[in-house]
Amino acid sequence: MKVLVIGATGETGKRVVNTLTDRQIAVRALVRNYDSAKAVLPPGTEIMVGDLLEPETIKAAIAGCTVVINAAGARPSADLTGPFKVDYLGTRNLVDIAKANGIEQLVLVSSLCVSNLFHPLNLFGLILVWKQWGENYLRQSGVPYTIVRPGGLKNEDNDNAIVMAGADTLFDGSIPRQKVAEACVESLFSPSAKNKIVEIVSKPDIPVQSFDELFAMVR
Repeated sequence: MKVLVIGATGETGKRVVNTLTDRQIAVRALVRNYDSAKAVLPPGTEIMVGDLLEPETIKAAIAGCTVVINAAGARPSADLTGPFKVDYLGTRNLVDIAKANGIEQLVLVSSLCVSNLFHPLNLFGLILVWKQWGENYLRQSGVPYTIVRPGGLKNEDNDNAIVMAGADTLFDGSIPRQKVAEACVESLFSPSAKNKIVEIVSKPDIPVQSFDELFAMVR
């Protein structure tokens, strides 16, 4: 297995790279800035420079990889076209190239509440709308997928257990980015994670379950 990680220098993406590296899984990072990536990613990480809006760079990065984790996403900004470009057009480019290269699984980090049109996040260029369009394009593509929809992302980890449910089931809650990274990586090893949307948050005072158990519970 060799994993291409998109958005590898973001707060979630770099945790995905670290988790893969800790498990001694071969990883290639596609980033927009080589020096920034070199500064934050583990020593020895294979780094390639590219952009989801530049298909030729995706083709070069995906060559030789068997699975992809896409942790890239538009950030709220003054550029209201960012979500359309990154979360939809970029995802569409990635999915098309993944399909052409026979990628065995594409894991997409999305967001809770993508189906809620009136969510406040949609004030920033309809960010949740375009995430859902990206999800739908992946689901209809024929590429094996796992779509991970986390709640509010926290940079600090904790010992809370993960709650996992199917699409449009959870509407609030938060989760550490490290747990999101672990869910993405574990989905590569759990047959029950294939071709599913999973929504995840974390909560205290509930039993901890394995990722295999969590993925198997989602229908």
